[in-house]
Amino acid sequence: MSTFWIILTGALVAASCGIVGCFLVLRKMAMIGDAISHSVLPGIVIAFLLSGSRDSLFMLLGAAALGLVTVFLIQWLHRSGVQSDASIGVVFTALFAVGVILVSLYTRDIDLDLDCVLYGEIAYVPWNTIEIGGTDIGPKAVWGIGLALLLIVLIVGAFFKQFKLCAFDPALAAAVGIPVALFHYLLMGLVSVSTVASFESVGAILVVGMLVVPPATAYLLTDSLSRMIGYSALVGCGSAVAGYYVARVLDASISGSMVCVAGAMFLLALLLSPKHGVLVRQWKQRRFARERSA
Repeated sequence: MSTFWIILTGALVAASCGIVGCFLVLRKMAMIGDAISHSVLPGIVIAFLLSGSRDSLFMLLGAAALGLVTVFLIQWLHRSGVQSDASIGVVFTALFAVGVILVSLYTRDIDLDLDCVLYGEIAYVPWNTIEIGGTDIGPKAVWGIGLALLLIVLIVGAFFKQFKLCAFDPALAAAVGIPVALFHYLLMGLVSVSTVASFESVGAILVVGMLVVPPATAYLLTDSLSRMIGYSALVGCGSAVAGYYVARVLDASISGSMVCVAGAMFLLALLLSPKHGVLVRQWKQRRFARERSA
């Protein structure tokens, strides 16, 4: 039964991160998940100082709040003329440094850092369960990430046309009356929710990997956004299943194995994609050259 819960958790993370990751890849903001994973540390410390507890709920609320602050600061710097990649680097390093200072000043005698609070291990998911009325209803991670996925599906499904137009042509979206800034922050809020909901249970490696690798793979396979989202979810879920069994065979990290399998799928798509594959493109060029010389 533990195998089922671990694979289900990995698949839920892959689906939730894969959906929002497609929009991040299209907007060239793929590494914002990594930025959030580092910049939430001040929120964790502040939540602990205010609540006096290491309870996961307070930590997640603090992390989510700083995640939203992170995306707001990144967007503000970008609008002020700073390049998007530089904005991400400046914000996450600065906030992470603030978190380190807060830890060193106020929590020297307490085991409070990213490793013990957010960088979880997916192998422990089946044993951290929720009980209602004495009845075990399953792992907390499955419920938390599942609710995050449901929220993402509902919002993206309801405003798919707006998200699509904002991703491909923000100027046109603004011209037709779509509040581009609102949908940007809504998307960034969904990114923050999906990453923070997953960090505690599965660790940052899996979350950041699933935010970037499956969407990038899907990007090579299709030019349709709706298909890209579907392919991203399929690649991510397939990586979760295959990665678990690879980890069992190698006796290695489950999260690391899942991301490695996703990376292998990306490499196959990069080489063999019908439209964008490197080997396929070279073969077409050689065939065209032979036809012209014949």
